[in-house]
This record gives sequence, structure tokens and C-alpha cells, in this order.
Amino acid sequence: MDARGGIGGSLKGLDLRAEIDRLRKERNAVILGHYYQKPEIQDLSDFVGDSLELSRKAAETDAEVIAFCGVRFMAETAKILSPEKIVILPDMDAGCSLEDSCPPAQFKAFREAHPDHIALSYINCSAEVKALSDIIVTSSSAEKILSQIPKEQKIIFGPDKHLGGYLARKLRREMLLWPGVCIVHEAFSETELLKLQAQYPGAPIAAHPECPPAIVDHADYIGSTSGILEFAKSMPGDTLIVATEPHIIHQMERAVPEKTFIGAPGADGNCNCNICPYMALNTMEKLYVALRDLQPRIEMDETLRLQARKSLDRMLEMASGTVGQGDLGAR
Repeated sequence: MDARGGIGGSLKGLDLRAEIDRLRKERNAVILGHYYQKPEIQDLSDFVGDSLELSRKAAETDAEVIAFCGVRFMAETAKILSPEKIVILPDMDAGCSLEDSCPPAQFKAFREAHPDHIALSYINCSAEVKALSDIIVTSSSAEKILSQIPKEQKIIFGPDKHLGGYLARKLRREMLLWPGVCIVHEAFSETELLKLQAQYPGAPIAAHPECPPAIVDHADYIGSTSGILEFAKSMPGDTLIVATEPHIIHQMERAVPEKTFIGAPGADGNCNCNICPYMALNTMEKLYVALRDLQPRIEMDETLRLQARKSLDRMLEMASGTVGQGDLGAR
């Protein structure tokens, strides 16, 4: 059977870009590419951005199929917001260390052990954890949301201890932190960052708040991936050191090709440990097959979807002031 005919056919010699475009039209599909995807996937995507921003844009289209080139929790979020659409993920093994660090049963038990706390959960979590949470936050909306919660209200923040710790320090807000980390942002080395800073004196550092304190403390700008991109466009200098997953640099170079962008190094100064291994599972070949077969597909129990939707809706209600600043998308 040939590549158009079904599973088992060879993809050798196939013009994947042309075939993806053909299937995009036939399936009435919208292709979403996260900033951490390979450049070839970013370049063919209908929308490129942060996770929630992409899900909201897809919900506004008349597409019948959403092909989410990202990780599983992102595709789940798209399904939560667009239950009537088919949502496919090129590789269902594309997970997230933050999601994995917070199993729903353990999070439920943790909540029950602290009944006087409300739960703010970073969007990098499963649909089940979203359903167990009171409010979902993104890296661009968390500060705005926290500022609206009374100081006396006790808070659980999960699953990212570094984002939670950054917010706690900045807002002088005590929170009970779930001990999860992003393996990508955890990989940055303070020693290697300082060496790079000495090599490029005067170059500012932009860091994602998922980074450990030792990295964030050296940053001139701290914000979401979209926020870092906007900083790259507006900063007065011509060189920027970037402490987040390095595939965002592709968008920076497209937006301001006259500037130089340098990815912050990992522990040994030159490893690829700051490339997200889960995002890397998505390939052109897998995207083609997913569009061809409409598999693998995100399926979700309606009761779970509605419970998860409540915490997302609460975020959108509280975070109106962050519109245009990152994950919530420009309006």
C-alpha cells in the first residue's frame, strides 16, 4: 500500500510538505506549532505560539481538525476548549516532565490533606489535575491572578516549584509548592551562563520563570516564551542570551534577523540537554500520518472536560489584564 493508502506504506520519496498541505485542506485542519517545535514544523504551522494561546486561536477557527504539534497536555487543553473538533497529536508519547511529576491521585490526596488551601495549577498539567484545581495559571497570567487573591488565603501552587518560588519571592506571597520541575529549564548551568555573559559583555539575559533561581536571578527579563520573544524584538541592544528551550530562537531570527541570539548552555557548556525531548518526538512524518489517519486522537470524558474547563475559565475571567502579554494571546 502506498503512503496515501494507509498504514504500512513507505514514506520514502514523499513530498511531506506538499502532502501535509493537501491533507490540511482535505481534513479542514488547522496546524498548531509550539515555539519549542523544530523550525520545519513551525514554518508550516497555521499558528505558532504558546500553548493556551494556540488552543484559543484554534477554537476561533472553523476547522474540523486540530493538529497540535506540541505535547499531550497542550492537545488536551485544545480539546477542553474545542470539544466538537477532532484533536490529534503526532506522537502520543510527547509528554511533559511537569505533568509527569504531578499524578492526579497524589495531587488529590495532597489537596485533601490541606483543605484550607485553594489550588493554583500551572497549565503544564494533565486534564485530571486541571479538574482538581481551582484556577489554572500561565506564566504570563499568574502574577495578575495572584494579586486578586486575598493575602490570608492559603494557596497550593503546582506543579512547577520554580515558577511558584519565583512568584512567591516577587510578590512576597507564601505558597505551598508542589515539587515538580521542567527538565529543560532545570538543565541550565549558572557557571556556564556566567561564562557566556563574560564572553558577551553587556548582552542581556532573558529567562523563563521555570528556570531555577540561580538562573532567574541573573536575568534582565523574566517572562513567558511569548514575552521573551517580544523582549527580543524591543530590546535596544543587538545580542540576547536566551534561557529557555532554544527553538524559540527561530522565531526571534525571523522577527529581527539583524540581531544575534545565543542559547544559554547546559551543564557542560555545549550539551543539547536544553532541547525538550518530548517536543522533539513530533516530526514531519508523524504529522503527515496523523493527518492522514486522524490518529492518535485526544479523547476525553465529558464530565472531566467540564470540570477542567471550570479552572481554565476562572483563569480567563481573572487574567483579562494580561491579554496581549503572552499565553492569552493578543486581542
